[in-house]
Amino acid sequence: MIMFRNFYFMLLLLAALPLDIVHAQDDQSGFISIDCGIARGTNYTDSKTGLNYVSEAGFIESGVSQKILPTYNSPNLDIQFTTLTSFPQGTRNCYTLRPKKGKGNRYLIRARFHYGNYDFKGQPPQFDLYLGSDLWYTVNFNASLAMDYEIIHLTSSDYIYVCLVNIGLGTPFISALELRLLDSSMYATQLQSLILFDRANFGTSETVRYGDDKYDRIWYTTTSNRLVDVHTSGTVSNLGSSTANEVPSKVMSTALTSPNVTRDIYYPWTATDANQEFFIYLYIAEIETLKSNQKREFYIYLNEVYWDGPVSPLDHTTTTYLIKSSNSLVNNITLYQTKNSTLPPLFNAIELYIPKQLRQQQTEDQDAEAIWSIKSTYGLTRNWQGDPCAPQTSVWVGINCSYNDSENPRITSLNLSSSGLSGEIADALANLTMIQSLDLSNNNLTGNVPKFLASFSFLEMLIEGISDQDEGSCLKDSCKKKTRSKVVIPVIATVAAFFVLITTLSIIWIIRRRQPKEIVNADEPGDIIESRNQRLAFLEIQSITNSFNTVLGKGGFGTVFYGCLGDKQVAVKMLSESSAQGYREFQAEVRLLMSVHHKNITSLVGYCDEGSQKGIIYEYMANGNLGMHLFDGSLNVLSWKKRLEIGYDAAQGLEYMHHGCKPPIVHRDVKCSNILLNETLQAKLADFGLSRAFATEGATHVSTAIAGTPGYLDPEYYTTNRLTEKSDVYSFGVVLLELITGRQAISDNMYIVNWVKSMVAQGNVEKIIDPRLHGDFDKNAAWKVLELALTCVDHTSARRPTMNDVVTDLKSCLKAEKGVHGPKPNIPDQFMSLNLESMMGPNLR
Repeated sequence: MIMFRNFYFMLLLLAALPLDIVHAQDDQSGFISIDCGIARGTNYTDSKTGLNYVSEAGFIESGVSQKILPTYNSPNLDIQFTTLTSFPQGTRNCYTLRPKKGKGNRYLIRARFHYGNYDFKGQPPQFDLYLGSDLWYTVNFNASLAMDYEIIHLTSSDYIYVCLVNIGLGTPFISALELRLLDSSMYATQLQSLILFDRANFGTSETVRYGDDKYDRIWYTTTSNRLVDVHTSGTVSNLGSSTANEVPSKVMSTALTSPNVTRDIYYPWTATDANQEFFIYLYIAEIETLKSNQKREFYIYLNEVYWDGPVSPLDHTTTTYLIKSSNSLVNNITLYQTKNSTLPPLFNAIELYIPKQLRQQQTEDQDAEAIWSIKSTYGLTRNWQGDPCAPQTSVWVGINCSYNDSENPRITSLNLSSSGLSGEIADALANLTMIQSLDLSNNNLTGNVPKFLASFSFLEMLIEGISDQDEGSCLKDSCKKKTRSKVVIPVIATVAAFFVLITTLSIIWIIRRRQPKEIVNADEPGDIIESRNQRLAFLEIQSITNSFNTVLGKGGFGTVFYGCLGDKQVAVKMLSESSAQGYREFQAEVRLLMSVHHKNITSLVGYCDEGSQKGIIYEYMANGNLGMHLFDGSLNVLSWKKRLEIGYDAAQGLEYMHHGCKPPIVHRDVKCSNILLNETLQAKLADFGLSRAFATEGATHVSTAIAGTPGYLDPEYYTTNRLTEKSDVYSFGVVLLELITGRQAISDNMYIVNWVKSMVAQGNVEKIIDPRLHGDFDKNAAWKVLELALTCVDHTSARRPTMNDVVTDLKSCLKAEKGVHGPKPNIPDQFMSLNLESMMGPNLR
């Protein structure tokens, strides 16, 4: 009986063992799987993969749920591709991921996209995909195809931010977002991140992913008509080494080889950039049983250059070869059979990655955790998403940060005024140890002023707004006198002294409040502008716009409405709460327009800054923007003379900003949509939210994060982060090319600068001028304008003219325009000698 019981016990153990193995394989604790577009708060287990997916709730607050059209659905399509989330509002929308194992761990991050004509436009958008403040990739794909973008990333923070950025080429969207924890020994690349270029599993027609690959890498199939498939039913193990990436046995158990004993194996690919570097992981294992007189041996060549060998694959054991290549547009790996080999080479799998060094300048985790906790504690509905401090152009509204190349950004200022806060001051504020200014006024906070505020070493200014504030340390219920205060308090050494000064400083605050505040530089963060004669209440804005009845246009800032102020027509631009441009750019534009006055710059009529309602009131420009008359199939074709006049007007506005303002101002976003036309088609520059003034009059440049519009962006500024007046000159040169050609900066995936230069190089100059003009222009003037435009878009800023020079040249061209109804002169010879050096445009992201 005892023997039977022991035997029975062993059977139970053996029966339980497979279940334990399955459970060990089904460890998704290091995974985050988000199916974008499903109902918030829902989740499910994918029947195909066994992966557990959740909705976006808790990861992002913005976005609109959508479904692909049934036509684009199929039985083999992953269920995650059937829904998506689009982001029609705001320029930058971010998912915030906080995995259980954060800083110092390596993750595979995969963003999945399937357009499926969800918006009935039949035109997939292009947009930028960011990891924190670093560009990951520009999403660009076919309408009917699903696409994956992967990156392997060693985290420097507990927070991972995946952001979709609108670049003006359609509404960003996403179908799924997946995070997979990798082993620390995998893909070790000295802190570089790896962007997946290709991953191929040879010798099979079956895609391999989670279940067979515990890290959920997707191994796509690759077949060849001239090669043959081989496979094994045995297990293929991994060889322990620094480059072993734990390739699944199911991937390594298949391979491609040649049917011809003497034939080599050739694997080609084409880079998207001739300067692209690749990390190539070759995975090779012998999966055939060789006879005693058989031998498989080969050399590995990269781009016809010897790399390694002779190689003899190990029996049912994976060997990983890491190869690095660069500076070649067309690439190939070739396996050459040696003279001693009786069998052709064999190839199991390959991964191609593009290494990318990310700056990873994210907000210090202590500060990030504190601010996220504050957001959660008070249920704040501000458009706070992504990293609080990075990039600098997208700092959260109400926050200022300090930046140091050797350290992560720190939060130094927090303004929660009029935010509907209630209850006691959140303990999380104690973790903002670098805070210098804290504004909690106009809220319904209760309780004592926390003692931790007195311990802050850097706190210089506290504006608190505690109702039912206790006197001394008495309990709230025992205090007889309740006060409602708003006090400016310089921080002192002890809590006792802190309370003694309240009364005195209250009086000082009341006196100071009655004094007008100084308007700070438009480039610096600060309190909202104070202007007595131009500030309007929100109720006035509602009246002016007839309750926002007529929409003139929409942009990254928000919506522009038509209005009337007395007998004057105006345009009212209201800041969207989800705008990524936000409050800082609102402040910058208002301040600039208050101080800048020129006939070719739109005039400020007033502004509104009331709680979350923020708007700018401009003079009304009856004929919209320049792009409306050049593109979009406009029936009223602008004459050549009018194009010159518009270019001349816009140039004068820029000339004033560069040379008439002290210190000079760089517009930073010159483009057709920011050149407005009044009832007489006089042109005026608009949209100054990105504008920057030099710190001092003699400064030659400003070091700043990249901002602007693809197609108009100065390539030198893009690569160096050095913003100068010549950056505007480049953008204006693109506008001139648009005026000349009638083509957009980017159309049909062709960049206008490259197109014009290629036409000049081919001698097809007659095809450059807008054909809708039917030759109705002075050719001499046209060629001079074209030459000027090409000089403006020179790749090297030092060779570009100043805006003074541009205005002079355009004025000369206008004088030369003598009418277009007489005989046309021949094309001048000097046009054919245009400088064609540095003709490459910026690398469009």
